[in-house]
This record gives sequence, structure tokens and C-alpha cells, in this order.
Amino acid sequence: MLFSKIRKINLSSAKTHGARTMAATHANSRRSARSAATTPARQGLRSQMRITKNKHTVASEKAAIKQEIKTKIKPEAADDDSSLSSVPLSSLADAKPAAKSPRKSKSKKQTQHVTATPFPDFARPSVKECEQAHAILTGLHGARTRPAQVVASKSAAGCGDSPSVLDALVRTILSQNTSSANSTRAKKSMDAVYGGSDRWDAIASGGQAKLQAAIQCGGLAATKSKVIINILEAVRSKYGAYSLDHLFNASDEAAMNEMLAFPGVGPKTASCVLLFCLQRPSFAVDTHVYRLTGVMGWRPQEATREQAQAHLDAKVPDELKYPLHVLLISHGRTCGACMAKAAAGESCKLREAFEYERKMYCNVK
Repeated sequence: MLFSKIRKINLSSAKTHGARTMAATHANSRRSARSAATTPARQGLRSQMRITKNKHTVASEKAAIKQEIKTKIKPEAADDDSSLSSVPLSSLADAKPAAKSPRKSKSKKQTQHVTATPFPDFARPSVKECEQAHAILTGLHGARTRPAQVVASKSAAGCGDSPSVLDALVRTILSQNTSSANSTRAKKSMDAVYGGSDRWDAIASGGQAKLQAAIQCGGLAATKSKVIINILEAVRSKYGAYSLDHLFNASDEAAMNEMLAFPGVGPKTASCVLLFCLQRPSFAVDTHVYRLTGVMGWRPQEATREQAQAHLDAKVPDELKYPLHVLLISHGRTCGACMAKAAAGESCKLREAFEYERKMYCNVK
């Protein structure tokens, strides 16, 4: 009897355990099925979350890099000399030298004088056209002939007008990107501060800050003072004296290449020294010459100033380079139709003479 009851209890427990085991198995199967069904969706969601996170990370990194670049690269400062305008000349002797900055070397291409036109298929100007323009300009402004002897002006800075090559170069640098009146003011101020003209040792030893203050009235003083100081140091270091007069015995190409090697000296500056100081045939192209030769159709309209100089130097006859250069500058400064701010309705014989050719060859209306 007792054995029978125990057996029934065991059978009941076994059934209960079997039922529970089967239920658990079914539950696990259902969970596995649900898990198998949802795994791709979950994986896709997780993958999408990782992609979104990566996008946000990349965007954040890009923003951080941009901010770092903005912090490291400062905007280029304008050459504002207004703070120096009230400094009396007598106090400039106490100006402290500026810290020297490393010189930037030019590429080989920048230091080589170009002797051929960059536009071999552009035929103008012809010799006949150069002679025609010279005749018209001479009629308007009078003849211009090269002086027999170069004399440094005491009343104007000039542009290469000096018997000293180094002085001619410095004067021409002072004339860069400014008016004749401004460059003359800068030259006179510099001479007053250093006690006379050609005081190269005093200028070099005084440092850039003092020179910058002395020539601030001429514009771009920070740049020009750096260029001048660097040239003086380089010349003294190489030749043992402040002189470039050996260029009188150099060929045109050698003289141009040596001047072009100085940082801050471009083709126009070197050409002016060659033309006025060394009295060689060279066709310098300043802002007036560049503008007028474009009006006359003597260069491609897209030519840069350096390209225009190389082209015109190859095309203009040597005997006309000096008078045409001087006459074009005079005309560009005084002609109402050809000035930088030309008046409407003004006529010009030079423009009229080359209007047809300009339209034909330069494809302009």
C-alpha cells in the first residue's frame, strides 16, 4: 500500500517535470525563433547606428581640423603705416631694429631674364607701328632723348636715375606701387633720417624698424624696408662693400639676372635700372605702359605685366625703347582719354591711330 502510493507520487512528479521540461523547451524554441527573426533587424539597426556615429565623428573631426587651421593661419596683415605718421624724423634715430626674418629664395625661373616673347604668334607691334606711335607721342608731348650723363636727382626719387647702381635700385624699389610724389617723400625722409644720401652702412646697421619708420610716407614701408635691408646685407656679404657698380661691365642678361635674384626685385624694377642707370636698351612696363599697350593692341589682352614686358622688349626696336617708355608714361599721366580714371567723351590721337588694329588683332569690340 505504502509502495503503491510512493510509486504514484513518483509518476506524478515525473509527469510534472516532463511537462515543465517540454514547456521550457517550447519557450526556448520560441525565444530562439524570435531571436533568429529579429537578429538581422537588430544587426541592421546596430550597423546603422555605427554608421551614423562614424559620420558624426568624421564631421566633428573635420570641424576640429578647420578650427585648428583658422587658429594657426592668421589673415595677411595690411600694410598700414598710419600709426607712424605722427613720428617726428628726429626721433627715428632711436627706433629699435626689427627681428630679422629668414629670406625667401626665388625659384630659378623667377631669377632668369626672359629674352624671348611668350607670345610668338602675336605679331604686334611691328617696327612701323612703333615708329608711328613714337611720332604721335612726340607730337603730343615733345621729343624725349636719353641724357648723355646720368645725374641723381636731389628733388625727386626717380626710377633708376642715378650713376650708382645700388642707389638706382633702392630708388626704384621706393617707387614700386606708388606715385612719384610718394616715392620722393620717402627718399627725402630717408636721407633726412640718416644724414644724407647713400648712407648704406647706417641704414643696414640701423635695422628694418628704423628704415620702415623713415619711409612710411611712401607706402608699403614694411615690405620695402625689408627688401632694401636684405639687399644691403647680401651685397656687403658678397662683395665686401655696398656697391653694385660692377654691373656696368656686365652683359644685359647678366645684370638683369643678378638684380632679379634679390627678393622683392621683379622684371620692371630691374629693367628700369638697366634702362636709366646702366643706359641699356630695355623696355620697362609699368602700370601706364601696360594699360596703354593694351589699348593699342600691342599685347594679348590676357597677358600679365611680366609677360607684356617680355613680349614688348622683344618687339620694340632698341633705339625706341627709351623714348617710347618715357613718352607712354607721360601720356598715361596726362591724356584725359588714357588716364587711369579717364573722362568720358575725351578723344586721343594715339587711341584713334591704333583702334582698327586693336579690334582686328585682339578680338575686341
